[in-house]
Amino acid sequence: MSFDPYEFDRGYASSQGDTLGQYTAKTFLWMVLGLLVTFGVAVGCWLTNATIYAIVYIPYVHLIVLIATLVISITMVHRLEKMAVGTAIGLFVLFSALFGFTLSIYLLVFELTSVVLCFALTAVYFGALAAYGYATKRDLSNLRTILFSGLIFLIIFGVLSMFIPALDVLDRVVCLVGIAIFLGYTAYDTQKIKAFYNYYSMSPDMLAKASIFSALQLYLDFINLFLYLLRFLGNKRR
Repeated sequence: MSFDPYEFDRGYASSQGDTLGQYTAKTFLWMVLGLLVTFGVAVGCWLTNATIYAIVYIPYVHLIVLIATLVISITMVHRLEKMAVGTAIGLFVLFSALFGFTLSIYLLVFELTSVVLCFALTAVYFGALAAYGYATKRDLSNLRTILFSGLIFLIIFGVLSMFIPALDVLDRVVCLVGIAIFLGYTAYDTQKIKAFYNYYSMSPDMLAKASIFSALQLYLDFINLFLYLLRFLGNKRR
């Protein structure tokens, strides 16, 4: 999206279509749909050993999937205003399915009990911060620079750790940073739903696409929070 929704008046209400509450509920339902697709694909790949076969027979398959998800997310960010609603939905579902394969790799590495526990903790923490972001009167847009700086740190550390194995000793500290960053993003992105609603309330088509975009952001907050919790608390298979 090429605009900053925080620059616009939050008090503006739609004179047509969904209320803010209905719009917010739809956004979270889209997020839940994405999570269901992701975990469904992950469990399916794990149970059928499709992940192992793909890793063995398709060179660099995990990198291919990573690049594909990055391309989809970048496309949605920069082309959302011009694409059809159906296209936005299709890309979101495709993104969720591809990420399901990535998640299936974690199911091979970590014990199932750890995965279930961390998922439950993620749901509790995510729900608490999302509720705070929606209900608070405090403007959370001032967190944007801090959160983005933390995200860049996580990305740089992740890349460097691929080439410098010694950095693994800092993994637990980095996981704590990641947990804090995505808890912050959960509240920030939830509050931003209101700003998108206010800005696009007179354009039902754009409002629908903004809902998908917000769902993608919340989906990524949930997934990343889950993965950092799993890395921090999870027990690996022996």
